Amino acid sequence: MKIAEDFLYYLWSLKLLRGDLSTTDGQIVSIIQPGMRNYDSGPDFFNARIKIGETEWAGNVEMHVSSSDWIKHGHQTDKAYDSVILHVVYHADMVIRNSYNEEIPTLSVQGHFPERILYRYQQLIGAREWIPCATNLKQVSDLVIYSWLDRVLVERLQRKTDFIFQILNETNNDWQEAFYITLARSFGFNTNNQPFEQLARVLPLKIITKHSDSLFQVEALLYGQAGLLNQRIKDDYLQDLLREYLFLSNKYKLQAVQSWAWKFMRMRPVNFPTIRISQFAKLITKDGHLLSKVIEVEKLQHLRELFEVDVSDYWLTHYSFGKPSKSKSKSLGVDSFDLILINTIVPFLYLYGIHQNDAKISERAMIYLQQTKPEKNGVVRRWNSSGVNAANAAQSQALLTLKNDYCTHIKCLDCAIGNAILNPQQD
Repeated sequence: MKIAEDFLYYLWSLKLLRGDLSTTDGQIVSIIQPGMRNYDSGPDFFNARIKIGETEWAGNVEMHVSSSDWIKHGHQTDKAYDSVILHVVYHADMVIRNSYNEEIPTLSVQGHFPERILYRYQQLIGAREWIPCATNLKQVSDLVIYSWLDRVLVERLQRKTDFIFQILNETNNDWQEAFYITLARSFGFNTNNQPFEQLARVLPLKIITKHSDSLFQVEALLYGQAGLLNQRIKDDYLQDLLREYLFLSNKYKLQAVQSWAWKFMRMRPVNFPTIRISQFAKLITKDGHLLSKVIEVEKLQHLRELFEVDVSDYWLTHYSFGKPSKSKSKSLGVDSFDLILINTIVPFLYLYGIHQNDAKISERAMIYLQQTKPEKNGVVRRWNSSGVNAANAAQSQALLTLKNDYCTHIKCLDCAIGNAILNPQQD
């Protein structure tokens, strides 16, 4: 059977090796502490404690399918591997040495684990289903699945907060400015998130705040900085905005983003960036301290009410400049708010609570997800059809991460669901 190094990591970290273990030269091996998995360069496990013969060692452990891989990878001349106290392999095909020409004890795991574990693992990684464990999911308890989803959700939130950390560093830890930029990005709803983020970056919140009592001026600044005020279009409102923008841009020395960055094609008119910008303008002029309000609000319904905004009067009868349409309200819908909540508000509150050492704020962010309906997309539907149903947005977010970060990369050995399928204790 073909063996992968990842499988050796799995056996080692979960202490699944059985029988009397010994080095290739006959010394008895006892694993006191397997150590910590290293995901960067260097030995595979740090700070292990191993008893070899009568001596207890503390150091690092390296793993390969074959002993000769040590030479193939050049470890015999790499000082970083001189701290290795044990070489764990499947095939022991040669004696290996460190850069001091000292022989390193080698342990072959062949014959020291139930073959059925390897057979199940190979079934998983060789599966041609939409996820490796699709045919095995039913044998895994709900407790294992949903407990793992809780863990995966935290991973997703931590990854999303990395983006916020980056903005905080760029804005000298200005939380208001960072929230303004991340919120603007979320108003792009994937298709236009980058130009929206760029718009917020070239139009600082401190400038918007100076004109927050005038929706007209805020729209002039936003549409002007977005590069969407085409002077060739014969439209009275556009021309009024342009005149105001030219005055303000000269006053603040502003430079607009390129208009070609915005996407209108294959999009419902209600999602046009022109409409989203007006909604965004309404929101940031609604309250001068939006982040403070978001932090203070304790109930999801009140937060929804805070984000209930429509467009300015002009956009009630337009989707694009100079093209009148039937009058229609264009408020920020429930689904749109849910996306903003999931992608911006929740990770921001989660990080803010950690930064302020206020667990209640971070917990409230998690509760918001639990109180929000699950997302509707192809991945979530596939999970549902496989028997794993998302009851809320917290679980649908976790399922997206599970599919993209684990299943797609066949990281079954790092997944609690995969472990439950492979673990011989279930037999």
